[in-house]
Amino acid sequence: MPIETVFGNLKGLKSSQLKELKRLYQQRLPGDRLTTPEFAQRLGAISTEIGQPVCAYINRRGQIIRVGIGTPRQTQIPPLELPRYGAGRLSGIRCIATNVKSEAPNQGALTAMVLQRLDAMVMLTLTGQGFKRRGGGVTGYIKEAYLAHLLPPRDISTEGEEEVMQESAYDTTSKDTSLYSSLWSVSQPLSLDMAANQDFFDLVEGLEAEFERQFVGQEVDSDQDKVLVVGLQTEKTSTLEFENGLAELARLVDTAGGKVLETTRQKRSHPHPRTAIGAGKVEEIALAAQTIGANLIVFDRDLTPAQVRNLEVKIGVRVVDRTEVILDIFAQRARTKAGKLQVELAQLEYTIPRLTGRGQEMSRLGGGIGTRGPGETKLETERRTIQKRITRLQQEVNQLQAHRSRLRQQRQHQQVPTVAIVGYTNAGKSTLLNVLTNAEVYAADKLFATLDPTTRRLSIPEAVTGEPMTIVLTDTVGFINELPPALIDAFRATLEEVTDADALLHVVDLSHPAWQSQIRSVMAILSEMPVTPGPALIAFNKIDRVDGETLAVAREEFPMATFISACEGLGLQTLRSRLGQLVRYAVVPE
Repeated sequence: MPIETVFGNLKGLKSSQLKELKRLYQQRLPGDRLTTPEFAQRLGAISTEIGQPVCAYINRRGQIIRVGIGTPRQTQIPPLELPRYGAGRLSGIRCIATNVKSEAPNQGALTAMVLQRLDAMVMLTLTGQGFKRRGGGVTGYIKEAYLAHLLPPRDISTEGEEEVMQESAYDTTSKDTSLYSSLWSVSQPLSLDMAANQDFFDLVEGLEAEFERQFVGQEVDSDQDKVLVVGLQTEKTSTLEFENGLAELARLVDTAGGKVLETTRQKRSHPHPRTAIGAGKVEEIALAAQTIGANLIVFDRDLTPAQVRNLEVKIGVRVVDRTEVILDIFAQRARTKAGKLQVELAQLEYTIPRLTGRGQEMSRLGGGIGTRGPGETKLETERRTIQKRITRLQQEVNQLQAHRSRLRQQRQHQQVPTVAIVGYTNAGKSTLLNVLTNAEVYAADKLFATLDPTTRRLSIPEAVTGEPMTIVLTDTVGFINELPPALIDAFRATLEEVTDADALLHVVDLSHPAWQSQIRSVMAILSEMPVTPGPALIAFNKIDRVDGETLAVAREEFPMATFISACEGLGLQTLRSRLGQLVRYAVVPE
């Protein structure tokens, strides 16, 4: 980017005016002062002549790094071009702006200051005309100045104690212009000399020391992503389903190792095609992310590659969707070679359509001898490499599929009935398998605690004779609402354990407030299987954690279900008997 680029709307400018704007880049200001009267008057003269606001952005060495025509909001530096210092630091840039109206900075200007984490903003109001000095030059363009800067968050960590209000080094007035008005301080009108004589270093050092103190006090584990969750409710989603989805997403983030700092919601008839949530909400999220120090934005729905790129450019923080969070959990949970294989395949299938636009470096042709002509872009090279890897992984998954198919054929040849344990994630499937068969499978109160199918033999009473009979129980991967298609495709070798089983044991967490919705989600996934699964027995788990009213509703809605508590060992004998009946019904004698 040329050093003397003038940003904003240049339409109608004379060449002499454009040259004068470009000459601002040659100016050097004292490092310890916000501005100088001479520079402010020069900015005011240009602004008065063109009849538009002008903004100059200055680093701490006093160099002009950006000149723009328009308000601070219209000329702000894109988030991705700003230094990334974290929530404990300012950006090291201040803005000197003119205002053709004689008023203090408005909400748009102050919001731009927060989004850029500017050291300070000086708003110069104009008189509308200037007058000549005796010795030449022009002065008198500036009527008054307003000084604005960020405020560290209020200390409200101790409930019941009086709030500790942050003290500004300058006389400030309260401006309830928005929900975030407590983020900034705006001075009373100052003379130009007063504004120019403020000690800039003292202001910045004091602010950063307080920001750092607050940041350290609120800092979570450095290994944790600090997450802002965004929920979008459309006409197709009820309020209850929407809130249950957000609660589940928060658990997914926690399982993936992140910490949800804040959740924001929006209602729209349908997602915005460019950003899913619209320009106003994007700005609000960017402001919230800066305020709470979030380094990751997680959406409760799938985003298109273009939406992710647009959001990251506007917010300046990494953006992921629900599917990417689930894939990350699967990557952490995979233990066996087969599990890692299937997770890698799912991740690559998810990634390949999202390569476009990951950065200019992904789409530039090479330079120099041997690279001229059409060549091959880095983007095309990476896509081709990933496609080759996907093809290889799919072949390995096919081999895994064939191996498991042979094992199932051996069990069928031995006439051993099979029952697949299915259910929503964290319903207690692995715990139940451990209790029934002493399997010692890893079980935890986490989503997707286990991925790899585990098969164990179980002795149960035969339905008619009561004599012991052996069945094979298989613990499968947990389901979730709107299970990502990439996972369904990658885990087809695992999911075939469900379709090839003689019967299903559908475990339901009755203590979950959305247990009915979870049942519907599992049924929907099962109905989409290429082969219709066998008959199913519903087992309501965790009955020790529910009240009588919930039990009554479940018994009325599912009279053929059985009720158990795998942790407490309740109802397991009844479950064994019911499994015997289920297997007898499912296995038709030759």
